[in-house]
Amino acid sequence: MLIEFSVGNFRSFKEVATFSMLAAKLRAKNKELDANNVFYLTDSLALLKSGAVYGANASGKSNLVQAIAFMRKFVLGSSKDTQVTEAINVEPFKLNTETEESPTYFEIVFYHNNTRYRYGFTADREKIHTEWLYHVPSKIETKLFIREDDEFDLSTVFKEGKGLESRTRNNALFLSVVAQFNGKISQNILLWFTRLGIVSGLNDREYRHITIDMLKDKKTRQGIISLVKQLDTGISDIIIETRDLPETDLYPDMRKKLQRLLPDGAQVKTVDVTATTIATLHKKYDEENQFVSNESFSIEAHESKGTQKIFYLSGPLLHTLQTGKILIIDELDARFHPLITAAIIRLFNAKATNPHNAQLVFTTHDTNLLDNRYFRRDQIWFTEKDKYGATDLYSLAEYRVRIRNDASFEKDYISGKYGAVPFIGNLESFLAGHPDG
Repeated sequence: MLIEFSVGNFRSFKEVATFSMLAAKLRAKNKELDANNVFYLTDSLALLKSGAVYGANASGKSNLVQAIAFMRKFVLGSSKDTQVTEAINVEPFKLNTETEESPTYFEIVFYHNNTRYRYGFTADREKIHTEWLYHVPSKIETKLFIREDDEFDLSTVFKEGKGLESRTRNNALFLSVVAQFNGKISQNILLWFTRLGIVSGLNDREYRHITIDMLKDKKTRQGIISLVKQLDTGISDIIIETRDLPETDLYPDMRKKLQRLLPDGAQVKTVDVTATTIATLHKKYDEENQFVSNESFSIEAHESKGTQKIFYLSGPLLHTLQTGKILIIDELDARFHPLITAAIIRLFNAKATNPHNAQLVFTTHDTNLLDNRYFRRDQIWFTEKDKYGATDLYSLAEYRVRIRNDASFEKDYISGKYGAVPFIGNLESFLAGHPDG
């Protein structure tokens, strides 16, 4: 489970900012909301099932998601994907001379297999500067290892890393290297990172293969169809067809280009290629509105962009709920009706549909969701840029001005009470001086 994530000197984040899924001790109590939106890992550790991040365009919402995505990818691949001289693909805050040459900071706190971990590192494009791993085996946090440049301090508990210090390149993470050598603790941590799903709500077609695979599986097929039907798409069934493409369907120009690159006498091998089509079925009626048959539509050619997105994301959403994993979605509300977005959030903020305490974190502009019927104050986060271009990240629970229990979060946000809204200049001056103005 995700507890906290911190990032500093990355893209628009100049100072270290922390996003937290820890449930705050709020003065105002909503028993129904608390029972559904909060779950307890231990008697003293309460976490939230969802978190929403609001902010103006270019305020840093997507940069928060990109920071988590970078950390995940680097942890899982740094020991095998990077070469000795390859640069680390970090992007420091570039609007300040102090930070553009300084290392970037990443830290994540999570709970996995009954243990709380805190792991982080700092890096620039050339090397890892520092790296650390702590755990809480009982009540007190203790060190597993600390790395400072080429110096390593390992605890006796982390004996799996002994002797691997010299095998760790300066542009690779020690944790990833130890996991490559079958370290039990380090592999366990990398396993947690694989359970962290990150999705773009704008490029949702990238995830169609997950939904297709789940539709092909008898155990998960009905769940996908039920979710798509319940979200008022008008679809009664979904048919997946996979067919082999004949060699004539392949690109002949590509074959010729590949042939030129091969030694004399060598031939380009034929590769088996398949195509998958997705058909949605809709009920057809006669003049007396009696059902007569099902009409087949192509999802790409005939369904709306919103319906396509529902289909593409239904796999990741259902898989996350069924397995109790974590899903982070940038621009969840894009191409969705507000009621569809609200319905998806309710799936996570309910015991009945989220029995394994899966977590959903998403960025959005949908102010209809700013409602104390959906969220506690600690589930609502804002990003706002200062006049120097740096992003500030804060939750509504941290807001210093007292908020009434019956306050309209949406109305107060739109009015600018919480900040994190765009400043729109005088549009009447836009056409001033234009010959047709």
